[in-house]
Amino acid sequence: MNNTAPLNTDDLQTWLDYWSHVHVTGIDLGLERVIPVAEALGVVKPNAKVLTVAGTNGKGSTTTTLAAILNAQGLNVGLYQSPHIYRFNERVKLAGQEVDDQTLIDAFVQVDQARRECDLSLSFFEATTLAAFVIFKQKQCDVWVLEVGLGGRLDVVNVIDPDVAVITNIGLDHTDWLGDSIEKIAFEKAGIIRPNIPVIFAGQQDLPLAIQNKVEQCQAQLYAVNRDYFYALSDQDQQSWNFASSGTTLKLPLGTLALENISTAVAAILVSGLNISQEAMARGIENAQLAGRFEIRQINNKTVIFDAGHNPHGVDFLLKQLRKFLEYNKQYTEVVSIFSMLSDKDINSVVKSLKNTVLKWKIAPLTVPRAASMEQLQAALQGETVEQFNCVQAAFQSALADTKNNQLILVCGSFHTLEAVWEYLEECQ
Repeated sequence: MNNTAPLNTDDLQTWLDYWSHVHVTGIDLGLERVIPVAEALGVVKPNAKVLTVAGTNGKGSTTTTLAAILNAQGLNVGLYQSPHIYRFNERVKLAGQEVDDQTLIDAFVQVDQARRECDLSLSFFEATTLAAFVIFKQKQCDVWVLEVGLGGRLDVVNVIDPDVAVITNIGLDHTDWLGDSIEKIAFEKAGIIRPNIPVIFAGQQDLPLAIQNKVEQCQAQLYAVNRDYFYALSDQDQQSWNFASSGTTLKLPLGTLALENISTAVAAILVSGLNISQEAMARGIENAQLAGRFEIRQINNKTVIFDAGHNPHGVDFLLKQLRKFLEYNKQYTEVVSIFSMLSDKDINSVVKSLKNTVLKWKIAPLTVPRAASMEQLQAALQGETVEQFNCVQAAFQSALADTKNNQLILVCGSFHTLEAVWEYLEECQ
């Protein structure tokens, strides 16, 4: 355990490096070490409404929409998400704005002090999550919107009892940590459910038994999509959509995020007990934006789509949106992908889903510990048109230089792939 606290407390990066090395491993599921530190910090029982969101995909869009709606109502909202795309500060937002470095540093000082007093080490994720809780407590947020990092039951976010538990969907991801079947993963996600609270289940598959069992055990109130609430595009104008549950029918605008996740957020708001107007819902949906979720940008007169989908479900969702985009923008007849992934993801399934749509692949290794090797990527892409580069930035440069007017650039495969391109664009400014 590294016990040398950063001397330069004005530098956020120094603190982030410190938290990367304090604990033996980057991921260490379990709450035994975290709970005593959280109790010492006084963050375990917030004087606020807490909405916790777990799931395989859609957590980011759901938490973003929740926070945007609550902000539009004028509430003091703390939003915690992970991972970040470009800056660490993206993980902690107050009233829709990223917190500044100094606020994070002050919280890190408190977390470090508490963990020392408890004589415990914390992983990077545990320490940084607790820092977010410290900030929300200090700023006296009315509502905490929390995105679970990994799983649910043993994730540090689960030290807080939610007032509403949301499970977006269940897919096979992080199988090394969470189990190799939908039921095993569902059991982990169901860990955020508490006695007598409303639970939203937004998965498109049948309700997993593990969630049903946990709901019954906790005497929680379950609201499942396509059973207790429904959503559909409005036939008249294609610019709005309808939400329906027992006793509630709403017509709301389409936002930039996926409707599946926007509807999940609306369902959670309606069962939360918070008094939110339909105007705030509409305004929040229109305001909600999230980097890297089918994000379309014009760069050097080329159309570039960034999408962080990194597992089969996420990529299927990306393809659904891409097909819709190509339908309306018929000038694009070919897709060129800047592509890289992490080695512990289902690379073969992701490639299989994408290869009927992507004409040409520009691949490069990521500069992170779990990066897939070029051999892994090449093996998955056998038979495809592939160009290799030594870094993602070079692959992107090449795409900008070579892409013709009928071609669309798709950056995908991992948050880290997107991050590398964004860093390159930032340097070019």
